[in-house]
Amino acid sequence: MMTDMKKQTNLKEQLDKQEVSENSSKKIVYDTKGLNLWYGSDHALKDINLSIYENEVTAIIGPSGCGKSTYLKTLNRMVELIPIVKTSGDILLRNQSIFDKGFQVEELRTRVGMVFQKPNPFPKSIYDNIAYGPRIHGIRNKKILDEIVEKSLKGAYIWDEVKDRLTENAYGLSGGQQQRLCIARCLAIEPDVILMDEPTSALDPISTLKVEELVQQLKEDYSIVIVTHNMQQAARISEKTAFFLNGIVVEYDQTDKIFSNPSDSRTEDYISGRFG
Repeated sequence: MMTDMKKQTNLKEQLDKQEVSENSSKKIVYDTKGLNLWYGSDHALKDINLSIYENEVTAIIGPSGCGKSTYLKTLNRMVELIPIVKTSGDILLRNQSIFDKGFQVEELRTRVGMVFQKPNPFPKSIYDNIAYGPRIHGIRNKKILDEIVEKSLKGAYIWDEVKDRLTENAYGLSGGQQQRLCIARCLAIEPDVILMDEPTSALDPISTLKVEELVQQLKEDYSIVIVTHNMQQAARISEKTAFFLNGIVVEYDQTDKIFSNPSDSRTEDYISGRFG
């Protein structure tokens, strides 16, 4: 019996070492260090320490009100649009603090794209939705814009569905198509990271599947952080999962480990449906 236990301990140590080795070979895109956030007197995020690696999908799960979306919106400083917010700690994007005075918010939001819970296309043509960002950044050449629009729509796997409708209003698209259009709009500015806040919660199952397949393709070129209430979705599409509860990170690990053998009983209780 003791020999078996010793073997199990040795195996766990080997697996832990293997995981550290795998992570060490990947570059950290976002490194959150001791992040705290308050809405007035409400302490919403508490000492968050989290490293997000490139070319991976990182899922953030947890019950409503646990800080998932707040954390996501801190990564591109959108949360600061709320006047009563204050923060401490630091977030590094490729080793540069996003709170550094020399790091302009406009630059940050160019490097970090955002896809919201509900599709939010502009009340413009499909073409102009995609060309909007590049135009803001000074691109006026029609040929270059045409190339960006086509490349972005192809990147979001929606080109074949809209290539003959580029001058039509984006509101004429289905909900699932609008969400993929918003992802294409995000790709047009060539971000480093894509943040997704419940991107499929307003979609039907078929559209959800298309977006999930798209996310799997996009991770080859981008780092993706996705907030989701759908634990099955997190299990399907992510490499790593962070479980948030009451403003803290209870557990952060490889997704298969989180769902098959969590280290914290609170994680197991949430995943098994005992609360949340």
